[in-house]
Amino acid sequence: MDPFADTLGRLRETFRSGRTRTVEFRVSQLEALGRFLRENKTLLQEALARDLHKSAFESEVSEISISEVEIKRALRNLRAWMKDEKVPRNLATQLDSAFIRKEPFGLVLIIAPWNYPINLTLVPLVGALAAGNCVVLKPSEISKSVEKVLAEELPRYLDQNCFAVVLGGPEETGQLLENKFDYIFFTGSPRVGKVVMAAAAKHLTPLTLELGGKNPCYVDNDCDPQTVANRVVFFRYFNAGQTCVAPDYVLCSRETQERLLPAMQSAITQFYGEDPKASPDLGRIVGEKQFRRLQGLLRCGRVAIGGQSDETERYIAPTVLVDVQETEPVMQEEIFGPILPLVTVRGLDEAVDFITRREKPLALYAFSNNSQVVKRVMAATSSGGFCSNDGFMHMTLETLPFGGVGASGMGSYHGKFSFDTFSHHRACLLRGPGLEKIYAIRYPPYTPSKLRLLLLAMRTRCCSCTLL
Repeated sequence: MDPFADTLGRLRETFRSGRTRTVEFRVSQLEALGRFLRENKTLLQEALARDLHKSAFESEVSEISISEVEIKRALRNLRAWMKDEKVPRNLATQLDSAFIRKEPFGLVLIIAPWNYPINLTLVPLVGALAAGNCVVLKPSEISKSVEKVLAEELPRYLDQNCFAVVLGGPEETGQLLENKFDYIFFTGSPRVGKVVMAAAAKHLTPLTLELGGKNPCYVDNDCDPQTVANRVVFFRYFNAGQTCVAPDYVLCSRETQERLLPAMQSAITQFYGEDPKASPDLGRIVGEKQFRRLQGLLRCGRVAIGGQSDETERYIAPTVLVDVQETEPVMQEEIFGPILPLVTVRGLDEAVDFITRREKPLALYAFSNNSQVVKRVMAATSSGGFCSNDGFMHMTLETLPFGGVGASGMGSYHGKFSFDTFSHHRACLLRGPGLEKIYAIRYPPYTPSKLRLLLLAMRTRCCSCTLL
């Protein structure tokens, strides 16, 4: 027996009623989501602290504030986003109305991860609600404190005939995926992403996959080592390194590595003190399974900075590895922890070759005082996002799409891109019943003169159209 049948049936019936399509209903749900964040802020921060030892600063900056900005942007622009988008017409359709209508898909499933369990749950939810869908939300069972808050509190704010939270682990998620949805949005690992995509394929369900990967960080010889160190250290060890867009490894020359190491040690000490374990600003690994995997990665290469760990607290010190071989596990899998390998290359060409031989990453970073070096890295590579001389600041802009390419994912969201992701863009042409004599040039018997007239009528100023 399907344990989700009643819930999904209720939500589908609500969507068929047309209730979620009105702008008034969408606004009411977004406003309710905003109230949930404001009224449960302390509860959410406490849950993040229990799950990830996340400081109030990191919780506000990377979780709550970003979600609030997305809600406000959607509310401010929703009516404009929902408007039909008129398109150019050819001569054959000059008397018609041609436009794109954004329609909700229907019943959508959002499967969220544990590393940013509020941000990566609520930001896609904003897009799904703004687009007028009914939503099944599956938060991660690994960040169990946040999961509890979302399950107990969020349904009190949103219409329960249009929204549901489903709990459970891999077994329950697998059962859930046996059902047909109209759209699936998944954030997580490439391994699980393949499972989700296979399940979606059985029902021909469209989906967005926000995955991860190993994000390269090229550091040119022409740079200030302390500035680079400050920025790389901040973004690598933010949230204890459990960030899908964090720099995953550094490529630099041997000379630059020797300049970077003391600068990175200085930055770590400045940020987290002589004993990082005592710092209230350094997070912890989310669970024992993840901790043990990271402990194994500490055996790769040679520890140049850090390397200490404490299983009782799931603590791993901010660590830098050197003399790492490309074949070692730390260079074969996404690290997702406070460990940063430095890999030496002879120069820019070798760095670009190293990057392009591997799967396309979710993010790519280049540090250099020379703008031509930055432009070369950007032009010669492909990644979900790119940022020069800093970390993942590009994903804080809701005016930029956030998403992967190739093995790091497909599709994008944030801001209007979220609304578009959860909307079907329906091509519409409205034609009246008259003027049959003019349209008769399409009909057999075909003649060369009819063909010339028809081809002329089908042309637009900028492109050619096909005859439907």
